[in-house]
Amino acid sequence: MPTDVERWKDEIYGNDIREHLFRFAEEGWDAIPDDEHDEWFERFKWWGLYHQRKGQESYFMMRIGTPNGVLEPGQLRTVAEVADEFARGPVDNPEFGAAYCDWTTRQSIQLHWIKLEDVPDIFEKLEANGLTTQQACGDSWRNIVGCPVAGKDTHEHVDAWPVAEELHETFKGNDEHSNLPRKWKVSVTGCDQGCGQGDINDLAFEPAEKHGEIGFNVRIGGGLARKEPRFARDVDIWVPEEKATDVAAAATRLFDDHGDREDRYNARIKYLVDEWGAEKVRRVLQEDYTDWDLESAGDDLRDQYTYNAGGDEHGDHVGVHEQPDGNYYVGLNVLVGRQGVDDVFELADLADEYGSGEVRLTQRQNVIVTDVPEDDLDDFLAEDLLEDYSPDPHPFMRGSIACTGTEYCSLSIVETKNRQVRYARWLKQNVDVPEGVTDFHIHLSGCTASCAQPQIADVSLRGMKTRKDGDPVEALDVGLGGGLGENPQFADWVEMRVPADEVPGYIQNLLAVYEDQRRDGETFREFIARHDEADLQGLAEPEETSYEDPYMHNTKMTWYPYADEDDMDASPAPTDGDGETISADD
Repeated sequence: MPTDVERWKDEIYGNDIREHLFRFAEEGWDAIPDDEHDEWFERFKWWGLYHQRKGQESYFMMRIGTPNGVLEPGQLRTVAEVADEFARGPVDNPEFGAAYCDWTTRQSIQLHWIKLEDVPDIFEKLEANGLTTQQACGDSWRNIVGCPVAGKDTHEHVDAWPVAEELHETFKGNDEHSNLPRKWKVSVTGCDQGCGQGDINDLAFEPAEKHGEIGFNVRIGGGLARKEPRFARDVDIWVPEEKATDVAAAATRLFDDHGDREDRYNARIKYLVDEWGAEKVRRVLQEDYTDWDLESAGDDLRDQYTYNAGGDEHGDHVGVHEQPDGNYYVGLNVLVGRQGVDDVFELADLADEYGSGEVRLTQRQNVIVTDVPEDDLDDFLAEDLLEDYSPDPHPFMRGSIACTGTEYCSLSIVETKNRQVRYARWLKQNVDVPEGVTDFHIHLSGCTASCAQPQIADVSLRGMKTRKDGDPVEALDVGLGGGLGENPQFADWVEMRVPADEVPGYIQNLLAVYEDQRRDGETFREFIARHDEADLQGLAEPEETSYEDPYMHNTKMTWYPYADEDDMDASPAPTDGDGETISADD
């Protein structure tokens, strides 16, 4: 039998949701019948709106898709204006203030505290400037990811931006592909760094050569969630640039027809590839979904990948890099991907002053200013904003990624953003970085949904609960040794339910063991890889240190973790369009 979600989608889905969304916006939050909340919230996702969690009723997270992370001149300022006017909640975040933008691990943008009543005005402003929330969430094509400096990088085999742009224009808002069994994540990589992260996407186009031509080999079925990560499987297909959209359409139709609509947990294509195998996927694509002969895979260029590879090449585009045209792009580190709105305005000003106005977003939650002339480079690097968003960050700052956490997410088990900020600062101040280590990735995900991509980090952190001194506290599972690059590997989970305030001590002790026992020139990832699972368990001990964690209580059961009065009954929600509490009598 179809799931509830499938029944709701059969009634209303895709582009048709917009008129209902605008009707509710005009009538107000309480116009949505209480017994229909779940179905409307599920539908609203297709237009980029996630209802925030218990205690924050009537507030939404809004996601804006930016294909390949490209923000054209003027668009960053538009985002800042929307955040400044519409994304302010009843309580400030103690680290980031009243309004901010979140840059995500899929090169998108998230804003919080959005009121339903403001959605039409926000859409009008975004769409007038070439931006949209359409299909940023929901069971459809999601934001297309890829090399954030496609077309401006000396490391690329082929400029993948035209391919990503064509895919975006073809499938965004396309009714034929608007109602899939589950989300559909697509990556396009044209460079030798592998920063499109095709390995963890449903459909991946990766650079390969055949007949003396650079095109793409195709992989299908990657993903991280549900404690069941998969690397995308090679399906023995090579396509030239001009055929990428046709193959993408064929693969999407296959998923539409054969994905599991009776069990949402098994609806991702990775499970279909598990069941069928790569050979059957290719055969069905050829026999049922294409009217031309699919070519076998070409010579793969993956062996040159350096992105998160665990070596001495960063591959993350942070820093100063020359473009093929002689200008420069400058990648700026944004700790945990969150930037206060005043800083976003200033970044937009600097992009206009020193570059072309274009800004790009990376899958490491960072930002890139492109097209800076060499003569202006020193002046740009001397700007005050770059003291906080450095192009040459400390390794613990450079590698810190965190998901939304219990601040807003109903799935998360623990607080994440502010905690990872505190972790990074404490480690920077108290832990010596082992010699030769310039990258050290610590990814904190609040639950098993893996939005912070923890399985591909040096140190993977996943939200849990435990008891300490008889009291319930927030805790983290710890994994080690994940990464991508030439030989991708998922982390081994080696410590379970470590109290959150003992995690920095664990990392400190872990790095001391690595420094003491490493072989000549051995990277951290190589060091972890030569230990078996039994050796990794107990390799280092969790420990209390001078680090203090203010979020040890059950933040999932607060209405907002940073409120002075954070009990659920202290919540002002739900509120009306002016932010005033709607009483039960209303």
